[in-house]
Amino acid sequence: MEAKIGISPAHLAEVAHSLNTLLADEYVLYTKTRKAHWNVEGPDFYNKHKFFEEQYNQLADMIDEVAERIRKLGHYAPASLKEFLELTHLTEESRAQNDSLSYIRVLLADHETILIHLRENINNYADTLKDMGTSDYITGLMERHETMAWMLRAHLS
Repeated sequence: MEAKIGISPAHLAEVAHSLNTLLADEYVLYTKTRKAHWNVEGPDFYNKHKFFEEQYNQLADMIDEVAERIRKLGHYAPASLKEFLELTHLTEESRAQNDSLSYIRVLLADHETILIHLRENINNYADTLKDMGTSDYITGLMERHETMAWMLRAHLS
């Protein structure tokens, strides 16, 4: 059923498409954070194992929220690994080392990529596409990614 919420169908479609890419980015980052949690090794194993768990739990909530935002706009959220890999700005990575600092660098770069994408779209959602709700929503999401990136960055100092 079409969402009649004061935003044109064309604008709703454009917002949903953009959020589909965001959802894919979040899911790929979640998967990479899970990988870090499962495979981290080294003298700081226990602390980083728990740290990565906290981060992937936050990302799981964010994934659900993005998908629900897409549904609120009357569109369907992508939900397959194939779709996520086609839509994402991020890349899958494979490395030989499983130390915490290597994982942290990769995850931090991904958070920063998502942050740039969010910043680039805040005004577009509000001004061009007339969707203040999504603009407000991704502003909050951006702040959550900033905190997660800060926590990662603090391990590299």
